[in-house]
Amino acid sequence: MTAAPAAAPAGDLVAGPLPRAIMRVALPAIGSALLQLAFLLIDVFWVGRTLGPAALAAISTAGFAVWMLLAVGEMIGVGLTAVAARRHGEGEPGRAAVASGTTLILALAVGVVVALTGWRLLPVLFAVMRTPPDVTALGRTWLSTYLVGTPLVLGFYAAESTFRASGDTRTPLALLSLSVLVTLVLDPVLILGLGPAPRMGIAGAAVAAVGTRALGLAFSFGLLRRRRLVRFGARDWRAGLSVLRIGLPTAANGVFFALIYIGLTRITTRFGTPALAALGVGHKLEGLAYQVAVGFGLASAAIVGQNLGAGRPDRARRAGWLSVRYACLAASVVALAFLLAPRALVGVFSSDPAVVAEGAAYLRIIAAAEITMAVEIVLEGSLGGAGFTLEPTLWSGTLSAARLPLAAWLAGPLGVVGIWWTISLTAVGRGFAMAALWRSGRWQRARA
Repeated sequence: MTAAPAAAPAGDLVAGPLPRAIMRVALPAIGSALLQLAFLLIDVFWVGRTLGPAALAAISTAGFAVWMLLAVGEMIGVGLTAVAARRHGEGEPGRAAVASGTTLILALAVGVVVALTGWRLLPVLFAVMRTPPDVTALGRTWLSTYLVGTPLVLGFYAAESTFRASGDTRTPLALLSLSVLVTLVLDPVLILGLGPAPRMGIAGAAVAAVGTRALGLAFSFGLLRRRRLVRFGARDWRAGLSVLRIGLPTAANGVFFALIYIGLTRITTRFGTPALAALGVGHKLEGLAYQVAVGFGLASAAIVGQNLGAGRPDRARRAGWLSVRYACLAASVVALAFLLAPRALVGVFSSDPAVVAEGAAYLRIIAAAEITMAVEIVLEGSLGGAGFTLEPTLWSGTLSAARLPLAAWLAGPLGVVGIWWTISLTAVGRGFAMAALWRSGRWQRARA
């Protein structure tokens, strides 16, 4: 597979009409983000439709642990985007290539450490969540298999960020498209044992995910070297440390957020397997608006980083607000769908009436928060592109931590919908917090 070079010169992002620059970078990024969601939804569809509510609850609860793994990937992605985009904006693509090569090696090494740690903590994870025995057994099978691919997942994050920092979001889109097509074939083959393949059940979904990551990373390495966007012959450990410094607060926030959801899972467990499955399905469906916002946030991060490097902070500020406007428009469409057709949406992934009822209630309650979530995600990405990540992490972490006591309190009088209301209200608060930080302008003085 080959893809035409799509890297944009820095001047394309620091000059000319902002709407055109945002859309040119954002639309492929949105496609890439939605394809990332497709990986999860394909697994949820086949597991939920063929293996039943317990397996659906297992992949949903284990998915919150994978969220911690992906948070480490976000650390690498956010940090590398800020550092490499700033070097491209300064007109130094060679230094950007060295920083990217160093970070790719670092990502693979970190992936090995994360995988080994994850295997050791598997028993503790499900003990904390207090999931039913059948859900625990299935969840451990899926997660232990998925962890094998951790270095590949983190490496692909670094490769995507290298393309994106140069202004190229079409190549990651093409690579992810290939990966999703492979997953569409591998998932039913390995889960159900079609043709000569053995029937692997829930483990087959994890094997398919790992295999597609390996394929995507192999193509990425080849394209990056051909376009000279990475250099492995030289090392810039100072740039690698900058990547970690900038991205660490984002990773800490992601890990912390995953731990909050593990705590919410423990509270939800007392309402039964259908509630656990509904939490997972509802969370995945939220990804429709979330991933669109991620796409605009990634585009805004690259534009903000390059414009700060070029000495144009006013243009960076306008890029953030305009990206928010576009993301909120898309989120409004998703919110309307959650209000008008929640049962139909949940019914795609499960035919169990209890799961559908609980999931529909989740979507109705979370609908309004989709818009403020778009504000949060886009501006958090914009702040990350500026290298300003500590304060957003503190605000987001504080509001996320409030979910546990609030959910435990509201679940008493309201039942499981008290947990859904907790998620919605705190999401609204995070959106307002990110808007206040962006408006303050302190991010313009951050170093990258």
